[in-house]
Amino acid sequence: MNNCCVIGLGYIGLPTAALFAKNGVKVLGVDTNEKIVEIINSGKIHIEEPDLDQIVFSSVKNGLLRASSKPDLADFFIISVPTPIENKKSGIEPNLKFVFDALYSIIPYLKKGNSIILESTSPVGTTKKILEIILKNTQIKEGELFVAYCPERVLPGRIIFELQNNARVVGGVDINSSNKIKPLYQKICSAEIYCTSAEIAELVKISENSYRDLNLAFANELSIVCDKLNINSNELISLANQHPRVNILNPGCGVGGHCIAVDPWFLISQFPDEAKIIKKAREVNRNKTKWVVEKIKRVAESKEIKKIGIFGISFKANVGDIRESPALEIVNNLKNDYDLFLCEPNLNILNGFKLNSIKEVLENTELLVFLVPHDKFKNLNIFNKQYLDFCGVIK
Repeated sequence: MNNCCVIGLGYIGLPTAALFAKNGVKVLGVDTNEKIVEIINSGKIHIEEPDLDQIVFSSVKNGLLRASSKPDLADFFIISVPTPIENKKSGIEPNLKFVFDALYSIIPYLKKGNSIILESTSPVGTTKKILEIILKNTQIKEGELFVAYCPERVLPGRIIFELQNNARVVGGVDINSSNKIKPLYQKICSAEIYCTSAEIAELVKISENSYRDLNLAFANELSIVCDKLNINSNELISLANQHPRVNILNPGCGVGGHCIAVDPWFLISQFPDEAKIIKKAREVNRNKTKWVVEKIKRVAESKEIKKIGIFGISFKANVGDIRESPALEIVNNLKNDYDLFLCEPNLNILNGFKLNSIKEVLENTELLVFLVPHDKFKNLNIFNKQYLDFCGVIK
């Protein structure tokens, strides 16, 4: 039986660790947060994700999953930690501190024949840098261990399903690394697993989310044009999509989450002179959020409205994840000027805010603002109230 050590027990690391354990791999999950370690060792989870709780409970119970604040010896080491972006004088850049902290934490436990896998979104060249650091800080020689980049492609709310059913890419620093690590992922993934170079795999991940950001930017920009023309953007897009080779996405109040709103900066920061359209898409999507704030204020002021109902706070439909949420940014920009009634059916609490039921929002507000197209908001009777729909949920 192979032993696997997963560094980082967040939205990707924990589901990954749990699925390996479910499929017979003995897994040590490592997190610097002692509370998370304690929760997992009790057979519970600290994040919301369908089916994850049962997998973790059974895996802990049968002894195949254990959490700790420190790594240990293993055959496979998977680094799955955040790679946030930060503002610097030179611009927005990725911060790889957590990746290299994780790497240095496992170096004392590495031995000949080990496999090291990076899953965190990273700039091109990071995986080879990991190999260089290991060779410099151990007695292991080049060719005596296996190193690869293997990004995930999942949606919150569908992580367990998609980890098992979405095609994956394994990018080794050499062909031996790809061939060694591919069978590990075949234990949890029934879809095709493609082997390539580390650099291509790194760029694949960034390219996928940059592509999605570009398409969302087109939809968001188009919705602003439609507003200027007093045209229903949802009807326009629906009709345009009748063309057999057109598939315009639904516009929203911006772009959020820890992938699409973040990953393009990895490419922009590395290639500022080349990634011009990618940078412009980021600007369009960020400005859409500001535009929504101004639109709400204009309507509220023209009607002398003070009580506003907000439907949706998460970054996407039908999840409670608020990471990089444009809806939350909008709320923060309105909270000092208006009496807000917030409805987010996928959250029980939201720090700094009171959450309301749909009924409470409808009964106590003068203007309804729809920011996230949760299923629970569809077919809602809004009693002829004035509303602004920025996500296409009201038909």
